[in-house]
Amino acid sequence: MSLTSKPTPDQIKRIPKVLLHDHLDGGLRPQTIIEIAERIGYPLPTTDPEKLADWFEESCNSGSLERYLETFAHTVAVMQTREDIIRVARECALDLARDGVVYAEVRGAPELFTEKGLSLNEVIEATLEGYRAGEKEAAAEGFTIRVESLLCALRQNNVAQEIAEKAVEYRDKGVVGFDIAGPEDGFPPTNQLETFNYLRQEDAHFTIHAGEAYGLPSIWQAIQMCGAERLGHGVRIIDDIDLSGPTPRLGRLASYVKDRRIPLELCPTSNLQTGAAKDIKSHPIGILAKLQFRVTLNTDNRLMSRTSMSHEMQEVVNAFDWTFKDLQRVTINALKSSFIPFDERLKIIEEIVKPAYAKISAE
Repeated sequence: MSLTSKPTPDQIKRIPKVLLHDHLDGGLRPQTIIEIAERIGYPLPTTDPEKLADWFEESCNSGSLERYLETFAHTVAVMQTREDIIRVARECALDLARDGVVYAEVRGAPELFTEKGLSLNEVIEATLEGYRAGEKEAAAEGFTIRVESLLCALRQNNVAQEIAEKAVEYRDKGVVGFDIAGPEDGFPPTNQLETFNYLRQEDAHFTIHAGEAYGLPSIWQAIQMCGAERLGHGVRIIDDIDLSGPTPRLGRLASYVKDRRIPLELCPTSNLQTGAAKDIKSHPIGILAKLQFRVTLNTDNRLMSRTSMSHEMQEVVNAFDWTFKDLQRVTINALKSSFIPFDERLKIIEEIVKPAYAKISAE
C-alpha cells in the first residue's frame, strides 16, 4: 500500500489529525452532562446517556442554524463552575487524543460561563488548566496532543472588544487567537469592526464564523472589511463557483479566497445539519478540495453532530474516494493555517504527521 491507497477504518483511527474548528461547549460527554446536571439540580430531556446523545443529534438535524444553537443551553448550564469547566476541558483533550488528534485549537465563549459568578479570567484559566491536565492524562496513555484555546465572542452580544483584549492578554499562556460566532443573519461581522482593527494592531490572530448559514456577503465582509485570516466554515464560497459547464468557473470572491490561500474550516456533518448540503456526497468539500482551495476538515460540535475527526475522515473517504494523500493534505493544510508559530507548525508536520502517514499507509 501507499499514500495513494484508500485507508481502512482502523488506519483512519490511527493517523494523526489536526483540528481547527471545535467548540468546547459542543463536545461534552453525555455522561458528564448527566452527572453535573444531577449535582446542580438542572433538568435534562433524559438521564440516559445514549438517549441524551440521540436527543442532541435529533435536535440538531432540523436544517436550521437557530435550532441547532438552542441545544447549547444544556451544555452551557453544566459549565458554570471552575471545577466543571476544568473537567470538560480535560475530557475534551483526552477524547481528541484518543481519536488521533495531535494538535487542536478548541474555541469557547467565556461570556457564557459567568452566570454563577466566575470572572472571564477565571473561565479562561480553568479552561487552560483543563487542557493541560488532559494533555498529561493522554500522554500517560501513550498519546501525543497539544491543545490551544481560541476565545469566542458572540456576535449578538456586545462584549467582543473585552473578549479580544483577553485573547491578547492570554496569548502567551495558551490562547492563540480570537473568533466571533453565533447567528450570522442580522449580525454581520462588521458590527465589530473596531475590535478586528484592534486585534490587527496588536498583531493578534483571528478567525471569523462566516459563510455557514448566510452566504457570500458574510464571507466578503469577514475577509475584505474585517481582515479574517481564516473562515469559520466558509462553505458558502461554493455559491461563487459556476458548475454548470464542463470546467468550474470561479467568481471574483472565490478566486480571491483560493489565490490568497485563505483557510476554510469546513465541518461536513455539521454543515449537513444546518442545511448547507443535502448529503455528504453533495457537500462542497469534494469540489473545493479538487479545485485546490485550502480546505481543512473539522468537527464543529462533536456532541451535537455525534462525530469525531475519524468519523469526518471516514465520511469523505467514502463519499469522494479520498486516499491517504488527500487526508494528509487537509491535515497539513490545517497545521499551515494554525495560529502557533511557524517553526512549531513545521516541527509537528515533519516529526509527527509525515512519518506516521508514511508508516501507516505502507502497511
